[in-house]
Amino acid sequence: MFTKPTPPWITVGALCLACGAGCINAVGFLGAQHQALSHMSGTVTNLGIELGRADPTLAWRALGVLGSFFLGCVASGMIIRQSTLKLGRRYGVALTVEAGLLFASAWCFRHGATATGDHLAAMACGLQNAMATGYSGAVIRTTHVSGIITDLGIAVGLFARRQPVDWRRLQLYLVLLLGFLAGGVLGAVAFVRLGYDTLLIPAALTGGIGLCYAAYRHFQH
Repeated sequence: MFTKPTPPWITVGALCLACGAGCINAVGFLGAQHQALSHMSGTVTNLGIELGRADPTLAWRALGVLGSFFLGCVASGMIIRQSTLKLGRRYGVALTVEAGLLFASAWCFRHGATATGDHLAAMACGLQNAMATGYSGAVIRTTHVSGIITDLGIAVGLFARRQPVDWRRLQLYLVLLLGFLAGGVLGAVAFVRLGYDTLLIPAALTGGIGLCYAAYRHFQH
């Protein structure tokens, strides 16, 4: 159960970050390699398939995406040093780094370096996903929805059995789910006109959030 109310900055931030991740993932799927970038379950499956088919080129590409996501998580741990959400930590720095990775990814795609573009976008997603993994007893993920849908399903089962349900946690999970879905729609629509430059949208979004957070933190001090 949530031990305290969810502050507006967490709800709004989670919505925006999930939307950005959904947009990034849509670009990955719509791109030439049809590669998931914001979650690694499919990537690990692809890696296993390509190893089984003895296709080293595609296996190396999948391994590169997986390793890049991992490195993004490592970078997040080095920057923030904590996994629980708390106002005052270095989220602004992490989000600015993420925005830089996405801008660099878009530049690589534009110049034909698609593998490097995938790797940089996956690294940005790993950094974001590890940036804040928990709040008040809830596990928070902003780049994939498997756990969210699982928890929502459990809650429906509990409600059907007239057991207690943590509605505040479910509201946060619904915000994340809707944000990710909206990001997928945005990514699909924008990709038709912008191609890989669609990544500039989540880059600007995360960069803007990072700057706003840094300014807020500065004035609070």
